Amino acid sequence: MKKVRTRDELLSVLKACREGLAERFGVVDLAVFGSYAKGQQKRRSDIDILVELDKAHKTFDNYMELKFFLGRAIGGKVDLVLKDSVREELKARILREAVHV
Repeated sequence: MKKVRTRDELLSVLKACREGLAERFGVVDLAVFGSYAKGQQKRRSDIDILVELDKAHKTFDNYMELKFFLGRAIGGKVDLVLKDSVREELKARILREAVHV
């Protein structure tokens, strides 16, 4: 898959796989934050994604499978952050700029 270049392309790809992410990986909530959320991405920007998983799917293996799946779907490097593991000093900023899918 070619790398998404814009915020709209990214959101479109994520929306297209949203239902499958819930079924396969237990995704409860999914949001983009960082440079793509703000429309300030550069050619080499990674893609910051905030995710909340249901309790049954909160495993390291599931997290890694989801990270690799998203990287392939988007065509780029994904920085996947679990919502409940965000450091307190970053939480307000991340939640404020998050664009939910």
